[in-house]
Amino acid sequence: MNSILLRVLLLTIGLFAATAVHGKLRVVVSTSQIADIVRNVGGRDIDLTVLMGPGVDPHLYKATARDVISLQRADLILYNGLHLEGRLAETFSKVNKQGRTVVAVGEAIPKDRLLASADYEDAHDPHVWFDPELWAFVIDAVKSSLSKADPSKAAVFEQRAALYSAEVEAVALWARERIEAIPESARVLVTSHDAYNYFGRAFGFQVVGVQGVSTATEAGIADITNTADFIKRRRIPAIFVESSVSPATIERISRDSGASVGGELFSDALGALGEMHEGSDGERYDVGTYLGMFKYNVDTIVNALGK
Repeated sequence: MNSILLRVLLLTIGLFAATAVHGKLRVVVSTSQIADIVRNVGGRDIDLTVLMGPGVDPHLYKATARDVISLQRADLILYNGLHLEGRLAETFSKVNKQGRTVVAVGEAIPKDRLLASADYEDAHDPHVWFDPELWAFVIDAVKSSLSKADPSKAAVFEQRAALYSAEVEAVALWARERIEAIPESARVLVTSHDAYNYFGRAFGFQVVGVQGVSTATEAGIADITNTADFIKRRRIPAIFVESSVSPATIERISRDSGASVGGELFSDALGALGEMHEGSDGERYDVGTYLGMFKYNVDTIVNALGK
């Protein structure tokens, strides 16, 4: 077989294989939180690519060459928006102009339900997944986007989204019951950066983030000193590091204030799929899923503050 014929044959096989794979809707998402919705709603009917893996900070993430190729081949691109993926905004804009369908699903939440951002003037806090009621709007936006991209599967996407939304609602009820173990006066959540304000509003916590909403800025000496003084004044027993932020600042504040480090919370990214943690109630949480992450965080907070 001559080389030209071989190349033609290989190209034909490659095109056939690509057609077989791409019979599914090609969906690219920015974060693991959105990926969890797409897995639950899209199921086997989608071919999913996730740009940011476990422990990745979306505030600082830059697109790689492989990311750009994935985005250019996508049928649908979903990202959080609200300035979460700050350094990817230009990339999303470029591929949108090239004809890709790009949707900022977090921006489906009504503006009057969003919190102001301390880092960006006239912008909002992007960490909306920590309020399950707000996350329901995002689930609906993902479902609608998938249905528009593949109308033949709209009924299936609708069914799956309804089941998943019910699970998210159930985890919120579970969290409220668990948080009852913490006295109201002790519901103060001190973390590396301001990722938990929606959680605080939804579940009755005062939230203190040493850094701002974005990790693009670093905590200064005054921030560290003021936080340590606040902890001592309020006699807060435990503070928390985050999975996608360096623990150094919180560890220093722990030494300065005498508060223990109550554990590591997931903030801007989920864990790895299949990464299991056993809760104090004996339940095992897969922190690579939204539901497992949420339960793990609540269990960690209750164990540290509910004593």
